[in-house]
Amino acid sequence: MNILEELEWRGLINQVTDREGLEDLLNTQSVTLYCGFDPTADSLHIGHLVPIVMLKRFQKAGHKPIALVGGGTGMIGDPSGRSAERSLNTADVVMGYANSIQEQIGRLVKFGEGENPVVSRNNHDWLSNMTFIDVLRDAGKHFSINYMLAKESVSSRIESGITYTEFSYMLLQSIDYMKLYEEENVQLQIGGSDQWGNITAGMEMIRRTRENPEEEEVNVFGLTVPLITKADGTKFGKTAGNAIWLDPEKTTPYEFYQFWINTDDRDVVKFLRYFTFLSKEEIEELEKEVETQPEKRVAQRRLAEEMTKMVHSEEALEQAIRISEALFSGNIKELSISEIEQGFKDVPTHALDKEDIGLVDLLVQTKISPSKRQAREDISNGAIYINGERQQDVAYTITANDRIEDVFTIIRRGKKKYTLIDFS
Repeated sequence: MNILEELEWRGLINQVTDREGLEDLLNTQSVTLYCGFDPTADSLHIGHLVPIVMLKRFQKAGHKPIALVGGGTGMIGDPSGRSAERSLNTADVVMGYANSIQEQIGRLVKFGEGENPVVSRNNHDWLSNMTFIDVLRDAGKHFSINYMLAKESVSSRIESGITYTEFSYMLLQSIDYMKLYEEENVQLQIGGSDQWGNITAGMEMIRRTRENPEEEEVNVFGLTVPLITKADGTKFGKTAGNAIWLDPEKTTPYEFYQFWINTDDRDVVKFLRYFTFLSKEEIEELEKEVETQPEKRVAQRRLAEEMTKMVHSEEALEQAIRISEALFSGNIKELSISEIEQGFKDVPTHALDKEDIGLVDLLVQTKISPSKRQAREDISNGAIYINGERQQDVAYTITANDRIEDVFTIIRRGKKKYTLIDFS
C-alpha cells in the first residue's frame, strides 16, 4: 500500500482535497508537509497523538514533516470545534506552554534524526513581526467576509457570539501555510477534522498571493483525520473526567497504560489502526482474538504496550506491567517507591510518624475502620491486608518491618479498598 492507501485502510482520512492529485504527488516525490499544535496547556494529551503519529507515518514513507508549534496563534485562540471563546493567556504563559510542547513533540518524533528528520518551527517567529496593518494588507484583503462566515468554525459560533479576535484566527493560520510554502516548500497541511476550514483557507491564500498565478503552478493540498469517538459515546481521551496527558508528571505511565488496557472491545481494533505502527496482518490477527477470545484481552494488552512504549519508554512500560501484576496478585512488597507512588496515586493517603503503632489504632486513626470494635472485627474476619498479606492478629503492631523501603505501608480492607500510609 502507498501512504494514502494505508491511511484509508486505517480509517485516518476524513477529508482530502484532490485525492488523485495528492496521491500522484506523494508517489512521485518527497513531499514536505506540516501539522500545527497550539499551546493551550503545558502538555499535549492523547487526542494529539493521531496527528503526531501521522507525521511519523509520512516520515516513514519518505516525506518531510514539520511540527509547527503555535506560539503566535496560541496568543489568539482557535474557535474551531468550540462553543465558547477560550480564555486568553499571557504572552509568558503561552511561550512557556509552547516550549514544553515543542520538547514533548521532539521526544515523540525525534527532531533531527534520520534521513528525512521531522523539523520543528514556531509561528511566533513570523507572526510576532507583523503589524496589524501587515495582517490586513497581506492577508485580510484576500478574504471576503462572506467567505469567512461560510467556514464551519465561524458559522457555528455566530449565534452564541464570536469576537473579532477569534474571527481573525483563520487569517493567521492561512499566513502559516503561505510562509511554510514559501520558505520550506510545504505542499500539504494535515490536521483534525475541525481544521478543514482553516486548511482550505490557507490553500486559497497561497493561490491568491502569487504574483503570476498563470505562470506559477500551485500544488497545495489539505488532509484531515477523523474526530475520534468511543463506542459508548463518551469523549475519547478522558477517564473519570480527567484528560490523559502525555506528560508523565500529569498522567503517570501506569495510568497511561491502564487507560489503553481498559479499551472497549468495540474500540480496540480501531485504536490499533489509528495509533500503532503494527502491520495490517498483525492487526487482523488481533481482531480475530477479539472476536474469538475477548476475555483474554490480547488486543488491549498489545495496544497498551505499543502506546506506553511509544509515548514513554520501554522501561516505563515494564514498570507499568510490574505495577499491574503486583496489584492483581497482591504481591505489593516487590514494588519500588516510585512504582507505589504511581500505582497508588489516587488512593487515600495518610502521613504518620515513624513510630510503632498497633494495627487497631492505625485502622481507626486513618479512618480505614470507623471504630476500634469494627477494626477488631475487620482483622479477625480476615478483611485486613498489610502490603498484600492478610493479618488476623488483633494485637499486631506495625513496625519498621512493615514499611516498604522505610517509607510506605499499604493497607487493604476487603477486596479493593486501599489506603497508603506514608511514614516519610
